Amino acid sequence: MRSRSPVVSFVSLGCPKALVDSERILTRLRAEGYELAREHAGADMVIVNTCGFLDSAQAESLDAIGAALAENGKVIVTGCMGAEPEKITQRYPNVFAITGPQQYESVVEAVHRAAPPLHDAFVDLVPPQGIKLTPRHYAYLKISEGCNNRCSFCIIPKLRGDLVSRPAADVLREAERLMTAGVKELLIISQDTSAYGIDLKYAASRWKDRDVRARFVELARELGTLGAWVRLHYVYPYPHVDDVIALMADGQILPYLDIPFQHAAPAVLKRMKRPAAQEKTLERIRAWRQTCPALTLRSTFIVGFPGETDADFEFLLGWLDEAQLDRVGCFRYEPVKGAAANDLGDAVPNDVKEERWHRFMARQQAISAKRLKAKVGTRQQVIIDEDGGAHVPAKWEPVRRQEHAQNEFVAKGRSKGDAPEIDGAVYVASRRPLRIGEIATVKIERADDYDLHGTAVGF
Repeated sequence: MRSRSPVVSFVSLGCPKALVDSERILTRLRAEGYELAREHAGADMVIVNTCGFLDSAQAESLDAIGAALAENGKVIVTGCMGAEPEKITQRYPNVFAITGPQQYESVVEAVHRAAPPLHDAFVDLVPPQGIKLTPRHYAYLKISEGCNNRCSFCIIPKLRGDLVSRPAADVLREAERLMTAGVKELLIISQDTSAYGIDLKYAASRWKDRDVRARFVELARELGTLGAWVRLHYVYPYPHVDDVIALMADGQILPYLDIPFQHAAPAVLKRMKRPAAQEKTLERIRAWRQTCPALTLRSTFIVGFPGETDADFEFLLGWLDEAQLDRVGCFRYEPVKGAAANDLGDAVPNDVKEERWHRFMARQQAISAKRLKAKVGTRQQVIIDEDGGAHVPAKWEPVRRQEHAQNEFVAKGRSKGDAPEIDGAVYVASRRPLRIGEIATVKIERADDYDLHGTAVGF
């Protein structure tokens, strides 16, 4: 008979959507009395939540599985790579179990086989919001699983299936639980956020004293009534997104849109089979900014997609100049096994991809720096992510010297235009320490290529 609770070590790889899956698994295990450990050695088992979107991500996942086997020996694999278990067993035939993405019950069943739970009603306590892998003051809120799109470079629908939306009331209840636990920023995620509710035929569900339909705009409006910062990610530029911009202009949700444009040249978008590829995006971006001048737009792009010509790439650079996006990430095209794009031919040489990537990033860096510089002299609301401790950390001392010497403390935070992990930061000089999760009013005094610097003038 075992006298202690079983211990689980966990590795979560990939995107925020996978992180939410990890939180759900850990919440269930913690509710059953399992302890969580940071180290593989000494744990009863290791769970590796894998990413399978790109070959490089699969390689990282396989390396993580190998490391877990070497340090522990009993490994349960889940996540996107679990949809193709032969890729795992071919290299690691001795993994304990493999489950696919979103198969929470299968993961828990495997954990039970590896180390049955030891219940104790006095210690098996889980907070109402569940186990979170993010800091206390922000959380990812997943509104749907899967995707109905069939982009030629992507295998997510093969791994995670078609779109399955959550009823609006379920989403709102989870949001309320998170806020009760101290969350001040909700990051809304899915594979295609603006397609939310299509599969449910926009059916209504009961939320408090009213019915709320499963529509993207209605859900955003209801979330905006809760009092948290609401940030929208993975939004495709369908026409009904225009209605959300009005909510941003009214201050109901953050003036921030994460739209994965991926490219701008019509021929490339057609080969990519991108949804909303025919929308007149530049015109709509201009209209959005007329409605909401404070709007921050972030996006991701792919250079070197099969068949991308010099003319296509030059078109993309010209489009960037016109769009003036605030935050941009760029990937060199990478083939993924099972993706339709592999059959397109006309591969772009690696050295050409590299050259285009550098040109793209240099062009966008200049745009981002210009847009940040325009914020100098403004006052911004900033949520604090790092408090800097009792005094200015040595690595931030140059920041304090460049601000006001009388401000003993420097904290690191984000404006309404900055998402955690992927965007820039705001370094805030203050006469008193700022607490993590606190929202301060900051006068912006200077900008560099990616970050802002200023002084707290209100709390």
